[in-house]
Amino acid sequence: MQNSHPAIDNQSFLDGRVLLMDKPLQWTSFDVVKKIRILTRVSKVGHAGTLDPLATGLLIVCTGKFTKKINEYMAAEKEYSGSFTLGSTTPTYDLESEPVFQATTEHLTEEIIRNATSAFTGEIMQIPPAHSAIKKGGTPAYVLARKGKEVKMEPRKINISVFEITNIELPRVDFRVVCTTGTYIRSLAHDFGQALGCGGYLSSLRRDRIGEFTVGSAMGIDAFVSLIEMMKSNP
Repeated sequence: MQNSHPAIDNQSFLDGRVLLMDKPLQWTSFDVVKKIRILTRVSKVGHAGTLDPLATGLLIVCTGKFTKKINEYMAAEKEYSGSFTLGSTTPTYDLESEPVFQATTEHLTEEIIRNATSAFTGEIMQIPPAHSAIKKGGTPAYVLARKGKEVKMEPRKINISVFEITNIELPRVDFRVVCTTGTYIRSLAHDFGQALGCGGYLSSLRRDRIGEFTVGSAMGIDAFVSLIEMMKSNP
């Protein structure tokens, strides 16, 4: 019997599509890619910029010939929103590891918190987290860090054009950031907490925009599954 699966019959995924996906919490970016590969039965699928498992939001996924556009999309400006928790730190700079109390936040005022953002805007040097996928001697840094090995990360030049505090309910502060590719929001959370003298970590993160694409136009995994099912029933 001839296989009438639309992902095979429908040439569009092979010809190339740009899929705007809203990555779910606890999914890796590769989990999304793998799901799309399975659903479409197209092996040539990739994403344009990793989101950590604890982050949600816009993930650009390219299929077929459009995978050639991945580097172009990766280089685009990014916009994020989320929250920092002040007064504690974690080894991973987020909730992938357990928070450890560092210092009280009693000395912090709204003015101190808002003014502290100025040191992190414009062109700055940022040290990526040791728990990151950056390779050291061919091995991802996070693999070495998880083994308890000391990992020396080199600072990188980034540009943060917008860093604003949108709400303060200590120990949590909400933020909005517009930045260049290569910026680690986890490092920003850690460095911001250090600048305030109390420590801090990233407690939630959502990617709202990549270049001209916004998360408002993105599709959830369940919606994509439904789309594929509809294609199956309407070959």
